[in-house]
Amino acid sequence: MASMGKALTGLGERDLEHLLRRVHDGTLECPVDQRTLFRAGLSYLIDRVDFLQGLDARGTRAVLVAVLAERRAAARRAGRDG
Repeated sequence: MASMGKALTGLGERDLEHLLRRVHDGTLECPVDQRTLFRAGLSYLIDRVDFLQGLDARGTRAVLVAVLAERRAAARRAGRDG
């Protein structure tokens, strides 16, 4: 994977959900790298998932679930405040 970029900010909720779904169903092997992303049909994310590098499936799931939960909570808070 390329150098560290924007990390999580470069990924939308839909991308995060795709990653999580593929880890969960086993089509994205961990640790995530260029080869596993390509085989899972997620090669368009190669330069945006450095934050997952070196994590096993359990760690990858934990990160993705936490980020999705935080984004959804922030969206709910923004809806209440706006």
